[in-house]
Amino acid sequence: MLIALIARDKKGALDIRKANRDAHLAYIDATGVVAQAGPLIENGDMAGSLVILDVADMAAAEDWAANDPYAKAGLFDKVELIEWKKVIG
Repeated sequence: MLIALIARDKKGALDIRKANRDAHLAYIDATGVVAQAGPLIENGDMAGSLVILDVADMAAAEDWAANDPYAKAGLFDKVELIEWKKVIG
């Protein structure tokens, strides 16, 4: 099952993002469930995340999201998990 994780950073939290980026990328690598990922950009700055998870179910996506170092560091203002269907690419 593919799940889109769409997260918006808290205002003024760029330093939190930068400080936890290495741990976030290591988590992505270690978990092996990320099909695609990258930052959302606003006015040239990172302002959120889009992560496509390939997991068994929504509970697994919720668990992944809760254990992401970005989430643990309090980076996000809002996180949405939405089932996603790949059509192109």
